[in-house]
Amino acid sequence: MNHVVITKEFGGRTLTLETGKVGKLAGSCVMATFGGTTVLAAVVRGKPRNEIPDFLGLTIDYREKTSAAGKFPGGFKKREGPPSEKEILTMRMIDRPMRPLFPDGYYDEVLVQCFVMSHDAENDADVIAGTAASAALAISDVPFEGPIATVRVARIHTDAGTQFAINPTVSQLEYSDLDMVLSGHKDGLNMIEVGAAEVPEADVLAAIKFGQEHIGHLLGAINELVAKVGKPKVVGTLYLPPQDITDLVAKELTPGFTKARQIKSKAERGASLDKQRDEFLDKHFAVKLDGTYGQYAESAKRRTFAKEAVKRLDEKLTRKLIVDSGIRADGRSAKQIREITSEVGVFARTHGSAFFQRGETQSLVTCTLGTSKDEQIVDGLLPEYSKKFMLHYNFPPFSTGEVKRIMAPGRREIGHGALAERSLLAVLPSPDEFPYTVRLVSDITESNGSSSMASVCGGCLALMDAGVPIRATCAGISVGRFTDENGEKEIFVTDIIGEEDFFGDMDFKVSGTRDGITGIQLDLKARGLVLSQVETIFEQARVGRLEIIDIMERCIAKPRADISPLAPRIVTIRINPEKIGKLIGPGGKTIRGLQEKWGVTIDVEDDGTVMVASNDGVAMAGAQGEIEALVAEIKVGTFYTGKVVSMKDFGAFIELAPGTDGMCHISELADGYVKQVNDVVKLGDIVRVKVILVDDQGRIKLSIKQAKAADAAAAGGATTQAEAKPAPAQVGSQV
Repeated sequence: MNHVVITKEFGGRTLTLETGKVGKLAGSCVMATFGGTTVLAAVVRGKPRNEIPDFLGLTIDYREKTSAAGKFPGGFKKREGPPSEKEILTMRMIDRPMRPLFPDGYYDEVLVQCFVMSHDAENDADVIAGTAASAALAISDVPFEGPIATVRVARIHTDAGTQFAINPTVSQLEYSDLDMVLSGHKDGLNMIEVGAAEVPEADVLAAIKFGQEHIGHLLGAINELVAKVGKPKVVGTLYLPPQDITDLVAKELTPGFTKARQIKSKAERGASLDKQRDEFLDKHFAVKLDGTYGQYAESAKRRTFAKEAVKRLDEKLTRKLIVDSGIRADGRSAKQIREITSEVGVFARTHGSAFFQRGETQSLVTCTLGTSKDEQIVDGLLPEYSKKFMLHYNFPPFSTGEVKRIMAPGRREIGHGALAERSLLAVLPSPDEFPYTVRLVSDITESNGSSSMASVCGGCLALMDAGVPIRATCAGISVGRFTDENGEKEIFVTDIIGEEDFFGDMDFKVSGTRDGITGIQLDLKARGLVLSQVETIFEQARVGRLEIIDIMERCIAKPRADISPLAPRIVTIRINPEKIGKLIGPGGKTIRGLQEKWGVTIDVEDDGTVMVASNDGVAMAGAQGEIEALVAEIKVGTFYTGKVVSMKDFGAFIELAPGTDGMCHISELADGYVKQVNDVVKLGDIVRVKVILVDDQGRIKLSIKQAKAADAAAAGGATTQAEAKPAPAQVGSQV
């Protein structure tokens, strides 16, 4: 293959697609560079399978090498380990728009590997990898019906107003209320992911339109590369059922399947369909075990094709019932939402909990509140940062009545949790308002479609039950699409169930509040959507979302007035950053002593924010007072209660706060002549003092005599109000 480089200006930066130099033993290899970020994408096609498969063997792998950003991996091994959550989500983002764009019946194995080779900390590699992978497939001999291109769109707020940015930098995203990733091809869009801060539908549509225009520019660059080095497409064997098998399946099973598809219960419906399928296969396509091997192999092959034909018939009948007759499997109309029940305060010892059920899908969600020590540290190609909100989604096998191997969360679980997390992130209070770390865990205990949207709804209820002051109630809904065989008639259905997801054209999930969208995820099996279709879907989802919010607010209308008594209390103190060293002490001695003394947790940030956490209100108040005294600016005229820690011939040293002492001269111990210091005070005595001087070197001079006089005057009421009520140390304005 010749060495070819395509260069194009895109989004104010230079995009380069290069092939023919690296990875020449792969089926194809493309290096995509945008700004200072480079991603290598390689494609390899597997040999035709010996057995008859029933799925596309497409594997997408994306890895971020820390060397790309001039960093070492964390941990002891100093080598990249299993994929991070960011890498898994990027794999899904690349996979989902590509998977539908292969010929029907094409099941050969295809491997697409993406490595981040260089990262400039401003141009993130995920969307670049999506375009690079598409370009590599486009120039290979794999029958990929693309190309596609992937872009990110942000809506940035500036002094001049809001404006859209294509492939925004990391810095620009900090000023954006919209993070949208789009994939599309010449016929439309086929993947949308959004995290937004309650952005109205009209504005999201405008962002999609903006992104779609730029997708066309990227497609032009890929097509230019294909024109120069693209290989002829080789389809190979398509594993489609022979016509005679398809005809027999339709003849024998259509009446029974049509009837079974209208049974409302998922379990009963599935049992009826399985029984008819198994009886049909055993009767007409039994595996021949008593003949030659050739006869056995042929019978097994035909049985496999018959299974595929049954699945295709089931899909055809499901779609026909919905499109032609408006009959959904569970008896609902197109826009009807399944029955919803919800409950909060489900568990006694959690900080917050909720039960949310919609039809045959239910989620149990628990909320846990923690301190800054519970934040998740994320270390990747971008500078290390911490997350104060996490949502973890679990999908146990019993939720669908199946027996499966129990493993760590897979790509699906990671993806569904991330969608629900970013949908709820928009309604959470700022860390200044609510300094807690928040973790939601959504356990799907029953599933028949839209479990990720159930996690959004249940998660919102659990947050309110925990007393998290969220800004608005957030709910999620899924919209599906069905068309007739010719694609001329289409219908959009609200709140899809499992079979509608499996047999339909799409699963378009939309989350949001009454005021706007907070999250979107589109999974599309059809070729693509146009803007007018997206607009219709948005409106249908908005109506459904508002209906669900009304139902949720009948369960709990707003967050509880206070957090759970089981959750730690957190008090935030602002101190002068120059006082941080004094609070921590040499080797952390001071802060450890405070934590041990009061039984609290103290976290200190570089900007002077100090958070004290405890379940004991008295202990927290004691620690807070001691911290404030420790870092206070000592002022002349202020009164303190301190401890005598040292005695000299000339006076006594009194500790006003840990690490802060003052000296009370012998002449200021009492009225009249004092012969010896220990005539008035003893080591360890607790005394009340008044600050009478703070010199240029910060040395503090105290007076017990003047403090007693002020107290006596206050008791006698003979002095002015200011003198009669000597206040304790006023440190709030100086902390």
